[in-house]
Amino acid sequence: MRACAALLLLLCALLASGPAAAADEFLEPGVAFKFSARMQEGGTLAVTYDIADGYYMYREQFKFSADGATLGTPTFPVGKVKFDDTFQKNVETYRKSVTITMPVQAAGLFTLKATSQGCADAGLCYSPQEATERLMGNAVAAPGATPAMSVTPATPASAAPVAMAPAGAAPSELSGIAAVLGGGKLVAIIPAFILLGLGLAFTPCVLPMVPILSSIIVGEGAIKRARALLLSVTYALGMALVYTALGVAAGLAGEGLAAALQNPWVLGTFGILIVAMALSMFGVYELQLPAALQTRLANASGRQSSGKLAGVFAMGAISALIVGPCVAAPLAGALLYISQTRDVVVGGAALFAMAIGMSIPLLLVGVSAGSLLPRAGAWMNSVKRFFGVLMLAMALWLVSPVLPAALQMVMWAALLMGYGFYLLRSTRHWAAMTLAAAFAVLGVVQLLGFASGGRDPLAPLAHLAPGAGEHGLRFTRIKTVAQLDAALAQTGGKTAMLDFYADWCVSCKEMEKLTFVDPGVKARLADSVLLQVDVTANDADDKAMLKRFGLFGPPGIILFDARGQEIPDSRVIGYQNAEKFTASLAKLK
Repeated sequence: MRACAALLLLLCALLASGPAAAADEFLEPGVAFKFSARMQEGGTLAVTYDIADGYYMYREQFKFSADGATLGTPTFPVGKVKFDDTFQKNVETYRKSVTITMPVQAAGLFTLKATSQGCADAGLCYSPQEATERLMGNAVAAPGATPAMSVTPATPASAAPVAMAPAGAAPSELSGIAAVLGGGKLVAIIPAFILLGLGLAFTPCVLPMVPILSSIIVGEGAIKRARALLLSVTYALGMALVYTALGVAAGLAGEGLAAALQNPWVLGTFGILIVAMALSMFGVYELQLPAALQTRLANASGRQSSGKLAGVFAMGAISALIVGPCVAAPLAGALLYISQTRDVVVGGAALFAMAIGMSIPLLLVGVSAGSLLPRAGAWMNSVKRFFGVLMLAMALWLVSPVLPAALQMVMWAALLMGYGFYLLRSTRHWAAMTLAAAFAVLGVVQLLGFASGGRDPLAPLAHLAPGAGEHGLRFTRIKTVAQLDAALAQTGGKTAMLDFYADWCVSCKEMEKLTFVDPGVKARLADSVLLQVDVTANDADDKAMLKRFGLFGPPGIILFDARGQEIPDSRVIGYQNAEKFTASLAKLK
């Protein structure tokens, strides 16, 4: 009996000590989440939490207020998104360390109060913790400071923090790309971005490079496979280096580079360069480096073809400048990472790998063209002229954002009809005559549209159709971050959509003309507040709006729920047709 009693007492003691032992395994909140705050130059406050291994913190649970100071909107880094059983939703979390910055206006000493919440992987979720710090401010307001004593992510004013991916966007391309880059492992980054580049290769931003490269190879005449591959690699390398340099520059600049490359002077210069290359396809002259420079290059390397290769390299670089970096999800994610971390090595390697992926179709086209081209004959001259017409079309497409619609229609009509009638007169082959008739008809349609009052090159006769007076979506224009916050605070419980637009953004106009007019899209957005910001001017307000959402240029569409908070995994970057955009709007509940 004594032995049984002793055993029972021992069992009870073990059961009683179990929870206590488990509790002892968890760190104190102040140890698991070490808080510190400091003032930086320019009136910026930096709040840092050092997070112990096996613990994480919730982004949406951070709240800040100050006694004796005015705080602005906080800037949060991109975190990792996970489904949380505690909150039963996707939440953005931070591990290891997180630093949150915000502008502050204070004339002297002030007291900062920070509220946060975190959990342990082992299953313990801590209650919200408060920390305070006495800091010395200055009398000058930092840029972006707003007269608000408390800023919390739950308010409309902070629904979309500065320069971050959408909260809760776990499956999104932007957050996924940032996560790959954040790992810092080039072994994983390079293959991933090669695949992303391969996907970008089939976008309108990169496809125009195919006729440029093909025209170079065609211009070689009789060519071997090895020579075609060498030309293709040289061209692709020039393109890749420029893409990398532009990407790193855009990341370090953090804003405005896309718009800077889209002003009339830059577009006009690039358009002239394309026309110059097109004229060489028509035999007006042979486009190559000056003879003196070619001789020097050939003597330096001992190869007679070095001058030609240098010219092809320069052509690839110019082509990359002409078409510019696509503001699509892969590139936007990489640029966002560079701008936030300043990790130029990882970011530059990622962008170079992406450019290599974009070059794969160019290399395949080059090699196949080299093996399929005939040795001689008039056929090659016809191909060169065809590519010349394509390059003229690309030049017109490039400068179209800064040209009046009527002038665009006249120029398209002249180009299409001119080439169509030229083919009809110079060939008797049925395939060529069919192509010629198609060009001529398209040109006549543009001319008829212009003559009858149409001003839309994408739909020259649309104004003659029944119901042509109807418009697409009707947006309320906003300009500043403050106007956006006010609009989101007054939606009356409705969802909202914010569209970034610019006059120089071709994809924006495609969305406007082809997507926003779709009845299904209009019906899906009938009960939503539609907001639009025009960033054509690229002034301080435009830059602030782009920076708030971590965008480097339009097109970009942000969806908000009825509380004025950005909907997770819902951003639309780049052009989408009506069917795909309607699917994207399914998250707008």
